[in-house]
Amino acid sequence: MDRVVEIESGKLLGSERDGVLVFRGIPFARPPRGPRRFRAPEAPEPWPGERDATRFGPSAPQASVVTAIFPDLGIGTQDEDCLFLNVTTPDTGGPPRPVMVWIHGGAFVIGSGAQPIYDGRELARRGNVVVVRINYRLGALGYLHLDAFGGDEVEACSNAGLLDQIAALRWVRENIAAFGGDPDQVTIFGESAGGMSVATLLGTPEARGLFRRAIAQSGACQALHDREGGTRVAHALLEELDLGPRDAPRLQEVPLQVLLAAQSRVLARLTARAKILTFQPTVDGRTLPRHPLATIAESDAGPVDLLVGTTRDEWRMFGLIDPKVRALDDAGVAARLERRVPGVDGPGLVALYREQHAAGPREDPPSILFAIETDRVFRIPAIRLAEARAGHPGSRTFFYRFDWEARGLGGAFGACHAVELPFVFGTLSLPAIGAMVGAGPEAQRLAERTMDAWLGFAREGEPGHESLPSWPCYELPRRATMLLGPECRVEDDPGAALRRAWADVL
Repeated sequence: MDRVVEIESGKLLGSERDGVLVFRGIPFARPPRGPRRFRAPEAPEPWPGERDATRFGPSAPQASVVTAIFPDLGIGTQDEDCLFLNVTTPDTGGPPRPVMVWIHGGAFVIGSGAQPIYDGRELARRGNVVVVRINYRLGALGYLHLDAFGGDEVEACSNAGLLDQIAALRWVRENIAAFGGDPDQVTIFGESAGGMSVATLLGTPEARGLFRRAIAQSGACQALHDREGGTRVAHALLEELDLGPRDAPRLQEVPLQVLLAAQSRVLARLTARAKILTFQPTVDGRTLPRHPLATIAESDAGPVDLLVGTTRDEWRMFGLIDPKVRALDDAGVAARLERRVPGVDGPGLVALYREQHAAGPREDPPSILFAIETDRVFRIPAIRLAEARAGHPGSRTFFYRFDWEARGLGGAFGACHAVELPFVFGTLSLPAIGAMVGAGPEAQRLAERTMDAWLGFAREGEPGHESLPSWPCYELPRRATMLLGPECRVEDDPGAALRRAWADVL
């Protein structure tokens, strides 16, 4: 296997690890610093000689509190010069291999393509695929909508982070053959904000033709601002920096740490009032001419196969760290819902979820809230995405629910948000991850089934395989859903009554 690869920008010296080749810290765009801080990404500059591709490039600037607590989520160094990607390949020669491009999650404010939980070696080895993990700008640096403030004095775009992802996909199209990949067999996949990015890219005109398949894990088209919402966030950031609307050009000169501190204050101010997130893509009329779900529903997204799903208990991870949740009774749960979702019948919804035993064996008020929020924030948007895509000519849609319960902390987190990640990447052996999620033969068997489903989808657009029951396409009215857990099975339209309850609300 050749550890030296030559692409348009120059030669790269990678390393061989565990029987695969790894190339790290590859720039796919110029450093977005100074006058480029809020601009669309620009093509990277060539380099002379061989570039060392054995170390990760810096991650996007962010608060690192969460990743500091869990070493297996570590992001390494940070810098505004962050537009790097990492390639793992079984070999640079031989027949072209399918390519899987990972878009990390983290609420559009944290995360990195270098995090150990996303190590691509096991997927590359097991499936004979090329795995690419990308960075993109986060927070205000990636998703600040300045149209109402910048005018002609600041060259900015509303969706720099989204455009970074598109730039990385263009890099893949132009260069991945040198790593043994097939540019015509690209699958994008991501979780949480990464899943939301995948779904948004499906409805982004500039991304059309850059990928053939898409996997959206715990994220759909629910995280988008209209122009008014994006302007409100930008206004709040300017206020935190003691800048007026006409001072927007000065944002290019604000020291990075001052900008990040102001961003944290904006998050604290606005997140509680936001439906989901504060910094996220904006339907700006340019990069996103309209809501991507409308594009997806009208077949304008092109012939792209889709695999989409959620975990069973998404919200338990978020809810259990909220100290106010423990004191809630049913009336308190209903009142909280009515504040978050105008027009919803809070008491009626609580009663329905209790009647349907949607919280499983835990029927205390906090668990009812977690079940409702799981559906509101994650499951219903995923269903809407699948419904918009189902039945399109030349494309197939599949739906799943991940039911494995995390074993740490006495099982308190259940099948929570992000629990599927080490099963998708085969990284259960990471110490902190294995301790939290669970290890042993049963977990390993589910990891193998999950990896083979994702790999089969990347190869053929078909996630079913011999170790799983037959996995039908998601079509109306059946709504076949694969339940991935200790026992894997297909269920038609799970939680149908709850799905119908949201029909006129979300």
